[in-house]
Parts: sequence; structure tokens; C-alpha cells
Amino acid sequence: MGQALLRLAADRDDLQVVAAVGKGAPGQRVVDGVPHFSTAELEAAPEFDVAIDFSLPAGLDHVLALCVRRGRPLVSGTTGIDAAQRSALEAAAGTIALAWATNFSLGVAVLNELVERAAEALPGWDCDIVESHHVHKLDAPSGTALTLGECAEQGGATPRYASLRAGDIIGEHSVQFTGLGERVELVHRATNRDIFARGALHCAQRLAGRPAGAYRVRDLLD
Repeated sequence: MGQALLRLAADRDDLQVVAAVGKGAPGQRVVDGVPHFSTAELEAAPEFDVAIDFSLPAGLDHVLALCVRRGRPLVSGTTGIDAAQRSALEAAAGTIALAWATNFSLGVAVLNELVERAAEALPGWDCDIVESHHVHKLDAPSGTALTLGECAEQGGATPRYASLRAGDIIGEHSVQFTGLGERVELVHRATNRDIFARGALHCAQRLAGRPAGAYRVRDLLD
């Protein structure tokens, strides 16, 4: 994700990357004009308007603390976080603009809204969420599937989950509402991982300058 963010940001005139941060010591201090830092050197990073985080749970704590200290917005797609980190994100949203999501695909953001609306309109129907990913993905159901389930619950449905791990599937999510004699299916298929980086950049551009608060991807679509 880090490499995709750097590559796609370089093609945009409305964004400038001022630093890249990784877990270990960088092999090169400056790459294509962008200074690189390790997590241990995070405090030395230059000033920024918004941070984008796609790290491991242990890395989220550091970048969140930095954004709070500097009063800067944060876009984070780090998953697998624990309850304490969720609480920290909620607390931080009281002082900075923050967008945390399990999936930054703009299409999935629309799917979340459609699922909630379908659940509201189809009370009593069965709701099943089926997600497929590559064989190396460890968590199941996926974070995206769980978010879709939360949207279904907000609409009044009780979702059930099924997971498939096969080959190199980037990500497929199907939400099925089934009634007597009919079925509605809402499906999103990812065919390129760039969609997640592109969505994060979209959100970062729109989050900068916003008042403190917790924002969903769908809040930043326009």
C-alpha cells in the first residue's frame, strides 16, 4: 500500500508527499525526492497537512499520537486493531479530523450505504455476507465484511458470514438478501489493489481542513 500511495500521489497535482515512514531503517534516505523515515524517527518527520496510515496495529499508535500532538488529520486503513486502539481513535476524533476504515474503495463505501438501505427496506429477509480473498489473508471474516454486517444491522438485519480463501483473489464481497421466492444480491469485486490507495488519497485530500470528528469514506465521497 505504501508503494501504491507514493506512485499514485506522484501523478496528482493537488497532493505533495512530504515524507514516507516505514517500520525499519530506510535503505535510502531520499527516494524520488521523498524523504524516508523509520517509525523510531517519526518525530523528525516534517510538517504535513494530513497523514495516511496503512501499517500494522503497533504502528498505528505512533502515527495517531503524532497527529494528535500536531493537530493534523489522519486517514488510517490499519486493521486488526484491539478495543483499546478503537477507543484511542474515538478519543482522537474529539480533537482531529479522522477517517478510519476497513476498506477505502469508493465502490465499497457506496455498497455500505446500499446494504443499510436494503436492510431497512426488506425487514425479515435473510441476510448473508460472502467474502473471498487470497490464501494469505489471515482474518476471516474480513474487516470489510464485518463493516458490511454492521451496516446491515443498522438497517435492522441480522447478517450471517461465509469466507473463502483461494488463489490470488484481491477481494470480493457479496451481500445477499433472501425472501420467499426472490433474492437481492449486492456485489463488489476488486480487480486491482490500487483502488484502496486511490480511495485513501481521495479521502486525505477531502479530510484536510475539516473540523475534528470521525468521518466515514462515504462522508468524503463528494
